[in-house]
Amino acid sequence: MRMNSAQVSMLVLWLFTANTGWPTLGTAQVISDEAETARLRVKAEDAMGNDDPDGAALIIGRAALMAARLAKTQDDVKAGVYKRWESLFRSQEHVYRAMALFRRAGGQLPASSGVCGSLALAHVTLRHAIESTGSGSESRPLRLAGDLAGLQESTDTWQTVIESLVIEYQCT
Repeated sequence: MRMNSAQVSMLVLWLFTANTGWPTLGTAQVISDEAETARLRVKAEDAMGNDDPDGAALIIGRAALMAARLAKTQDDVKAGVYKRWESLFRSQEHVYRAMALFRRAGGQLPASSGVCGSLALAHVTLRHAIESTGSGSESRPLRLAGDLAGLQESTDTWQTVIESLVIEYQCT
């Protein structure tokens, strides 16, 4: 499926508004850390809505740091979910950086090696989230099923976004 930049931007915006898969928590500090992560995700959405991929990259990068922090405070199973979210956020960060770099370079096709390299990094980090989401799901507690379903939906959608941008930016 080939998408133009407006469609990609709308898809990115939809991803943030439609995603309900962010995990639930138990302790007070983790709840506030999760709330901060959710706030950062909304801020990144706002930045993309305002056509600011540089700002969105910075903000979603902070969300990735927060997910990594949350992963350190959880049991092994829950920590794995947060690590997957971190990978997804890092992938989004690379996509936003690629979009910003493409714009700064004048939007000329084919895109520069820097843009294509950022998209390649986005794909690699997303693969990490996708591969770890699918492994061992039968041994995971039922309480994480919703978290993992939302994560799976987001990674699938972001894979489409990355593939569309690679085609649109003529990265080979």
